[in-house]
Amino acid sequence: MVGKEAILYEPMGGAKVRCTACARYCQIPDGKPGLCGVRANVGGKLQLLVYGKVITGHVDPIEKKPVSHFMPGTKIFSIATTGCNWLCHYCQNYDISQRRKVEGSDLEPLEVVNLAKQYGSHGIAYTYNQPTIFLEFARDIGVLARKEGLINIFVSNGYDTEEAVCMMNEFLDCITVDFKGSGETGFVRKYIGIQNAEPIYQTLLELKQKTKIHIEITDLIIPELGDSLEAARKLCKWVSDNLGPDTPVHFLRFHPDYKLMHLPQTPTETLEKHHQIGKDAGLNYVYIGNVPNHPSQHTYCPGCGELVVERLGFEIGGWNMDAKNRCLRCGYKIAITGTLNPSSAESRFIPIRI
Repeated sequence: MVGKEAILYEPMGGAKVRCTACARYCQIPDGKPGLCGVRANVGGKLQLLVYGKVITGHVDPIEKKPVSHFMPGTKIFSIATTGCNWLCHYCQNYDISQRRKVEGSDLEPLEVVNLAKQYGSHGIAYTYNQPTIFLEFARDIGVLARKEGLINIFVSNGYDTEEAVCMMNEFLDCITVDFKGSGETGFVRKYIGIQNAEPIYQTLLELKQKTKIHIEITDLIIPELGDSLEAARKLCKWVSDNLGPDTPVHFLRFHPDYKLMHLPQTPTETLEKHHQIGKDAGLNYVYIGNVPNHPSQHTYCPGCGELVVERLGFEIGGWNMDAKNRCLRCGYKIAITGTLNPSSAESRFIPIRI
């Protein structure tokens, strides 16, 4: 399979096309690709060159995405193509995302779904690079996956368009939108290659107002370059005001990679300051990620403070809620969609004692 004509584009004069899959809105002349490297103008038509090309696939716990409030304990078949619409200097998947050569295994949408089922997965995640750039391929997979009872998840930078959100709504169940450096303008311009984070906020508003897709927010805190407390304060207030205080927010530790190997890991104290900012903004569920055994990886009841979900890395070690996800101590309804999957690591399951 050598690609397929895209849907998310508009013809322009002079054989140019305008891609509408992401907020760059690349205007692409005949014979050239957009910045992502996988959406190319061929004879006045935009071709998705990676349609049917999967560069990698893994089975992960949903908590690794990270998704903490949607279908906990499920196994997710994670796939990607080559290419990306961002140019992140710190990308841990740069060999995939910054590759501009179309490569991967030939897989029809139904074959991807069958592989997910074969490996005992409960859903499919489109991740490792920005899924919007291969959205038509993801949509065709996702529609079939839903028919088979599988869920669909995007791990996304959110740098999308109204047209893209409309297509997502045909099949997507959950999205985690990854801010970097809290979306601070100077940081995203220098280290990501975008003008500002405004399209991300617009995407989130579209998702909230026009879909029922579950939303979680992550924010990679990069020491010295993208760790502004003021930027985090603005982000958390915006999330609380516009998406609601029950929206989970994850502050993630950076580890040195790609072009930022000279930086240290994010200090735990820095992440804890960001965590407190989230709580001060009125957010009910704020997490610290990539710090093993930190108490802020768990879920606590907003009503009484009881530990209701204990996490051991990406595994669930304790569950202190009833069948309707109400806190066993005070009855507060915890904002988690779905209850603990029976296939979660039962051998390591430790009930929490009140």
